Amino acid sequence: MADVYKVHPDNPQPRSISMAIDVLKQGGLIVYPTDSGYAMGWALDNHQAPQKVAMIKAVKQHQHYTMMCDNISQMTDYVLVDNVAFRLIKQHTPGPYTFILPATRRVPKKMQHQKRRTIGVRLSAHNVVQALLAELGEPMMTSSLEFPDVDMYELDIDDVVDKIGNQVDVIIDVGYCAQEPSTVVDLSDGDVNILRKGAGEIDFV
Repeated sequence: MADVYKVHPDNPQPRSISMAIDVLKQGGLIVYPTDSGYAMGWALDNHQAPQKVAMIKAVKQHQHYTMMCDNISQMTDYVLVDNVAFRLIKQHTPGPYTFILPATRRVPKKMQHQKRRTIGVRLSAHNVVQALLAELGEPMMTSSLEFPDVDMYELDIDDVVDKIGNQVDVIIDVGYCAQEPSTVVDLSDGDVNILRKGAGEIDFV
């Protein structure tokens, strides 16, 4: 059963953050809060996690994965960012946006879109996310927490523990966390293509 760490959403306790990252580095899977709801996170070199995440969400293995990054500088080590993309990302982050961009060689091939060689990247405004990434020192792979035929707006953290507490290793509990997907913007071919309208305002099209 997963360990549940009760963490303050604005001032996360360093000890809890450190313990969660230790589990992540050892190949564990964590549930953590973001500015678009709870999500699952795993280390970049954890190649078994995507299959486990797909099983938890009852979906086929994802075509697109997302990296949660600490800042734009770190992001540019893992994706190719042209001038247009850089300006848009700088203007709209940190926030509830996922940007699809061409992956660099630093991204494991299994984490890239198998046909397009792209990957999603995020910069979250949530204090817990920023604390986790500062402790980790590199991007964290992430996938939104959602279940088939379940209204995530009505799902509280106790329900999450009941549903997947035996399938993940750590659950970071900050209480209620509004579950609204990020806005997904594909910038991989030089144009701005909105793939999903979510929590982030669309004001750059």
